[in-house]
Amino acid sequence: MGTIPASAVCFQDRAEVARLAAALADGGAAVVTQPAPAGVVVGLGGVGKTQLAAHYARTAWQAGNLDVLVWITATTPQSIITDYTQAATELLGTDPADPQAATAFLAWLEPKAGQRPCRWLAVLDDVTDPADLNGLWPPTSPTGRTLVTTRRQDAALTTGRHRIPVGVFTPAESLAYLTRALPTHTESDGQLAGLAQDLGHLPLALSQAAAYLTDTSMPVTDYRQILADRTTALRDAAPPALPDGQALAVAATWSLSIEHADRLPPVGLARPLLQLAASLDAHGIPDTVLTSTPACTYLDRHRTSPNAPVPTPASPGTGTPEQEVPERDARLALSVLRRFSLIERTPDTPHTAVRVHQLVQRAVRDALTPDQNQQTARAAADALLAVWPDSERDTALAQTLRANAAALTGHAEDVLYEFDGVHGVLVRVGSSLGNTGQVVAAVEHFQRIAGVARGRLGPAHPHTLAVRGELVRWRGEAGDAAGAADASAELLEHMTRVLGNEHPTTLSARGNLARFRGEAGDAAGAADSLAELLADQVRVLGDEHPYTLAVRGELVRWRWKAGDAAGATAASAKLLEHMERVLGNEHPTTLSARGNLACFRGEAGDAAGAADAFADLLTDQVRVLGDDHPDTLTTRHNLACFRGEAGDAAGAADAFADLLADRVRVLGYDHPSTLTTRGNVACFRGEAGDAAGAADAFADLLADRVRALGDDHPDTLATRRYVARWRGRAGDAAGAAAAYTELVEHVVRVLGPDHPDTLTARGNIAYWRGKAGDAAGAAAAFADLLTDRVRVLGDDHPSTLTTRHNLAWCQGEAGDAAGAADAFAKLLADRVRVLGYDHPDTIATRPHVAYWRGMQLLMNRPMNEQDQ
Repeated sequence: MGTIPASAVCFQDRAEVARLAAALADGGAAVVTQPAPAGVVVGLGGVGKTQLAAHYARTAWQAGNLDVLVWITATTPQSIITDYTQAATELLGTDPADPQAATAFLAWLEPKAGQRPCRWLAVLDDVTDPADLNGLWPPTSPTGRTLVTTRRQDAALTTGRHRIPVGVFTPAESLAYLTRALPTHTESDGQLAGLAQDLGHLPLALSQAAAYLTDTSMPVTDYRQILADRTTALRDAAPPALPDGQALAVAATWSLSIEHADRLPPVGLARPLLQLAASLDAHGIPDTVLTSTPACTYLDRHRTSPNAPVPTPASPGTGTPEQEVPERDARLALSVLRRFSLIERTPDTPHTAVRVHQLVQRAVRDALTPDQNQQTARAAADALLAVWPDSERDTALAQTLRANAAALTGHAEDVLYEFDGVHGVLVRVGSSLGNTGQVVAAVEHFQRIAGVARGRLGPAHPHTLAVRGELVRWRGEAGDAAGAADASAELLEHMTRVLGNEHPTTLSARGNLARFRGEAGDAAGAADSLAELLADQVRVLGDEHPYTLAVRGELVRWRWKAGDAAGATAASAKLLEHMERVLGNEHPTTLSARGNLACFRGEAGDAAGAADAFADLLTDQVRVLGDDHPDTLTTRHNLACFRGEAGDAAGAADAFADLLADRVRVLGYDHPSTLTTRGNVACFRGEAGDAAGAADAFADLLADRVRALGDDHPDTLATRRYVARWRGRAGDAAGAAAAYTELVEHVVRVLGPDHPDTLTARGNIAYWRGKAGDAAGAAAAFADLLTDRVRVLGDDHPSTLTTRHNLAWCQGEAGDAAGAADAFAKLLADRVRVLGYDHPDTIATRPHVAYWRGMQLLMNRPMNEQDQ
């Protein structure tokens, strides 16, 4: 009795088929002692619940396992009663006008003593409200089964019954379906798989897409372009005639569920909350975003029930009105949406607690007017920004928030550049990328935003200038300090003219300019610029403002790099006390200041003390910032480094290996910090005795740095230097000389012939040529280098004196003992004058004078047996 829906043309034998059969299995002795349970098939509209139930019913009937099969369309109580009455008429001969006919049918299904058992199945398809079944549930029977299909997930339906959730197709099932449904199409499996992904593997959408493609003979690639076009509504991708007896196109499938959900308490909130969720990431939205203050304010303004209180509009320029919808009601509205299978909600995974099928999102957005879409997108952006933590301790949460911002930007980017300029969430995404170590991605992000802002807002708009400042900042972080310094100088002129010299954005740009000048090699200039900036910040922002304290920290760092170790250390200790008092012991800036002080201590020669200080700092950073925060990883780096400098090279190598695994996981394989850690693993492996292994590891690293950063990046050049160094220390002097020769070609092009790094590399070429046995060639190379070092650095520079030392040694090795002795004697006199009598280099020179004088005497004597 009743009409079982026809089987879909390309019905998929899914895993749910077996689960449903197992749930309603009732064989053997268990039939006598235990009633067969009811089964409730739940899921989003369009996943194939009715087809699954029809397949089960048809299979059971055709197998001869049923005496009575009743299919009931259960969308309303009246439709259920009508079908029950019809069954009573056919089975019992009851008068169709009898108001008790439905009750008589249910009574007939009850098992009765002494009566032959009846094997029956009652299917109640598409129950829309649990209350519709009050008093109408088929009875419990050892030989009877009840199967319900519904989008609802209320406990009233599922408690005490088998719940069979039905989801979308798996990728393999989707591909199999499309392959069968489109036998004449010649597209590759990759295109079909892409189409399935575009449709979120929803069975209803796949069937309608297949019908559209068949009717129009359109290539799959063209249909995918229609889906990707944000200006095309989802309804325009539906076929004129729906397949498999379907009643609704995909776009209209969920409208009734939304209407019903909106009528449940809290009345009028389900629809606007789904609109917010439709603006964000289908794969996971944090609960906190949808229950934040901006979200609740949006719900208050957009209640869809006519009985809801009139919302209070915001006054121009005053922000949001007083929040009237409490967070509790927003959470209840989420529960309502889940009960109607319009969302999936898993509170035990709070970062991705709410998931919405992408086609549900598309259908909801298509129904919005342009003005509604604008308001919804702005509210979603405000909600993301409201819950974004200042300190991104939880990198997984940061990644989820960025994914949600990307989804929002994908369909409403224009909205985020309207009203007051660039919405803060766009800037926050870029900062988040950079702060979690993804500096190249941050540069690309800000390049794009800066271009859009310049075109939409104009080059002089404060937000355009601010975004350009962020772009410069992360360009420097990505390794292009010189380019960042030049860009900072140009931007600063523009900011000063437009915003004034004391605007916070201008002050920030001045700090960036100073910093990048230092990174480009001018440490003293950076310190001077920061000192000037500090005076202005104190006057404008005050002595205890966090930005002022941050500038103090930068000033201390560059004083140290400029050579004022004692002054920088004292200033750093004083600054730390100031920060602890103003910001507290656990503020990230305070923790960074502790790291700077520990670094100064280590670089001053107390490596063991620095390692202890970093160990203490690491404990606090893990507690405050989390294991995966970039500052925590940096502290682990410094701790390992100073452990190695204190003599524990093997322990340092192990610590860097552990850090490497975490950096790969958090930052990715090609991130600059990950690559740096690989270099540290290799370096301390070499220091622990495996020079050949270090050379090989640096060679592998070089290939990846060239690929990730390019030939001319400073880190790439440094890696070339380490390849050469460890080849030499592994015993391959000729290979080291060749590697240094290759390095010089790059540094001359990038840094110029007179850069200190270029001159140092030339010195290493000469050194390893000598080690390889070419003493005369090494001497000639050192002589050429000496001429350039005197010209560039002066006669008394330590590097010039070192070059004279090496030249004298190679002269002696080449056979000129007398020349070597004289050269070392002259060098000794200059080192005493420049460095002092007790300087280590002075002390090291004296034995060379004596050695080569002795060698001169030996070379002038006839050789005898004893000399041999």
